Amino acid sequence: MRTREWLTTGEAAVLLRSSRAHVVDLCLRGLLPYVTISSRRRIRRCDVEALIQPRMDRDQLETLWLHRAVAGRLVRNPRAVLAAAAINLRRLRRIHPEGRAWEWLDRWDAVLDQGVEAVLEALTSSAAYAVELRETSPFAGILPESERRAVVAAFAETRRDHARSMPPEKFERVLRSV
Repeated sequence: MRTREWLTTGEAAVLLRSSRAHVVDLCLRGLLPYVTISSRRRIRRCDVEALIQPRMDRDQLETLWLHRAVAGRLVRNPRAVLAAAAINLRRLRRIHPEGRAWEWLDRWDAVLDQGVEAVLEALTSSAAYAVELRETSPFAGILPESERRAVVAAFAETRRDHARSMPPEKFERVLRSV
């Protein structure tokens, strides 16, 4: 792990032009992924930059949440999850014998060959390459349906937290202009 790729909460706060407490709050709410190293939070620079210039739409964010749940499964049982992903990759290659999908399937092959750390990075990162990579994910079926539904519901609930109410007069104006 290169030290400049990982930031302290103070360094992240400077980049976000916010307080350190706000960065800690983002981490605790699950909006900013972090790792703990020697009892200190460390945050990937790419995740902080993704908050500054969001590159993900709602579907991509939901996919990120689902893949973070898969990452939890991977940490608990790496051998089984990686084996299932490899099987899914072979199946996807049979379904898509040619075309652009092969490029992404090759990239997943390379990530899987690099081991658990590289897979965790691809599953949980907000970086542009990871967002694109997750669009052809070989991790279908890893989460039981009940857990998948729970993650999607939790994601939807966090989106409601961000929704702002609109005054009725403004709502009427918007409707009339459409």
